[in-house]
Amino acid sequence: MARLLDIVPDGYSSHAIHRDDRVWAQTNCYLDLWIEVLHSLGLDPVPALACAFSSRFDGTQWTFLKLKAEDIVALYGIDVAEMNVWRAPLVHIEDNFEAGMLSTVEVDGYWLPDTLGTSYHEAHTKTTIVPNRIDRVAGELEYFHNSGYHVLRGEDFSGVFDLDRSSLPSFVPYVEQIRLAPGYAMNAGNVAEVARRNVAVRPPGNPVRELGRRVVEDSEWVQAAGMDAFHLWSFGLLRQCGASAELAGDVSEFLDTAGFSGTVEAAAGFRKVAAGAKSVQFQMARAARGRAVDPRDQLDEMAVSWKNSMEIITSIVGVESQRHLRLV
Repeated sequence: MARLLDIVPDGYSSHAIHRDDRVWAQTNCYLDLWIEVLHSLGLDPVPALACAFSSRFDGTQWTFLKLKAEDIVALYGIDVAEMNVWRAPLVHIEDNFEAGMLSTVEVDGYWLPDTLGTSYHEAHTKTTIVPNRIDRVAGELEYFHNSGYHVLRGEDFSGVFDLDRSSLPSFVPYVEQIRLAPGYAMNAGNVAEVARRNVAVRPPGNPVRELGRRVVEDSEWVQAAGMDAFHLWSFGLLRQCGASAELAGDVSEFLDTAGFSGTVEAAAGFRKVAAGAKSVQFQMARAARGRAVDPRDQLDEMAVSWKNSMEIITSIVGVESQRHLRLV
């Protein structure tokens, strides 16, 4: 089957957001693959990352940040919708290919060779990919995952689609259709709408302050839980917070060139939050090894930086919620 997007794994060049010199070169599997899909379509993914302004802390973890379907269609004319999975997922994906659509699909990271050193043939983990070429005869799949574009073959092809079963797998994955409108292109006229919409639904209070309290509260638990538990805990708190903040910095710089003069001033503060989250993560890793740490000063600086940057964004983007939310 031909590729929908004319790219190959060898020599694939990832978007600048995934450069090694970033504080957080990866965010989460869903967001990262969307950055690469849009990049491969010749579209700038940064305007859609305004969703970072609405990220929040729910008391136990930071938002698992995702591009919003309404933002994707407004900015790029690309419609994303969940599928009803009633046949083998591979059949649905092939049908979507025939209709000119890409698909997102949940799979087991155990079968993805790009996760070598983490889950590949080591651990069963839920993650999301976007297939771009399927060859049943050769048993090959080319796919977007995390920050790159990859290929898998042989038993990994059979395993990732659970082809040894004659019916639906016991776990039915979440699958979306990505419908590419003819002549899709960046709609610069909707950038302001998307930015305002995400700022308008920002959380009340200061989510970084709330996260800091939780990190301090969890310090004793982290010390007792060990490194395996630490990695899971940190991914949901510090990595998601730090990555969201770094992306908010990217959007702040972009908006400054798109009619919101002055938002660039918020970028430095967001990047301080990103760097602070990485520093606290290192401190908490030491705690997981039984050492005494005190990240409170760093967490307080992060909260102040987030507050200051969000106030800049809110004042310039020009959206105040009806509740007149106050950052603390």
